[in-house]
Amino acid sequence: MIIDTHCHLDDARYNDDIEEVLARAKSQGVERFIIPAADPTTLERACALAEGHEEIFFAVGVHPYDAKNYDRDFLAPFIEHKKCVAIGECGLDYYRLPESDEAIKAEKQLQAEVFVDQILWAKERDLPLIVHIREASEDALRLLEEHAGRRGGVLHCYNAHEALLRLSDQNFYYGIGGVLTFKNAKKLINVYPKIPQSRLLIETDAPYLTPHPHRGERNEPSYTRLILSKMAELSGVEEAQLEAVVEKNSLNLFQKLQ
Repeated sequence: MIIDTHCHLDDARYNDDIEEVLARAKSQGVERFIIPAADPTTLERACALAEGHEEIFFAVGVHPYDAKNYDRDFLAPFIEHKKCVAIGECGLDYYRLPESDEAIKAEKQLQAEVFVDQILWAKERDLPLIVHIREASEDALRLLEEHAGRRGGVLHCYNAHEALLRLSDQNFYYGIGGVLTFKNAKKLINVYPKIPQSRLLIETDAPYLTPHPHRGERNEPSYTRLILSKMAELSGVEEAQLEAVVEKNSLNLFQKLQ
């Protein structure tokens, strides 16, 4: 069984053909799907999809781009839902910062405060984290090592920053997606063998980061098979063997999937 641990099925690009998308995924052996919270405006749709499909689960949190809109009171009822399996996606993203030094400092401080609050919330609820890190590896590593404890989580779209591999000792896993199939993904390809197989997860980040040879198209969970194939090649094991390992990893982290 393949579990797509990160796919934005609540995105409007799936509104017209969600059942066909799920059917194609199941034909490729994908039997579980996790929708990470990335936009508060679509959280209700994510919840509705989970309620309407036994195989769909969701997470609750606020993406760093929406840190200014963080509202625990709004999120809290969704966390109580039986199909909420994690907190996130949350984290740090310095890719689009303001121009002035003062504004940059304020934005980084806000993102850090919101991130830490979600880390602590995950600990309170005994839920794993889904962590988004972009151009902020050092700060994210420091905050996770200081606050996350051992419940762990997944580094979504693992960015190949080697220092982040230390987090495997705190029960963190590494989400591998379509980027691994890109021709310019040399850094990730070089670091990939250093990730323990017991810490690998598969994700698509659909509708984004579509793997080769479908780059430029809308991504979808059926393409996990392409990612798994590349992972098996780089791991030097049979695809079926790695599929079983990654399934076990996914169920170990997201325990409500079992």
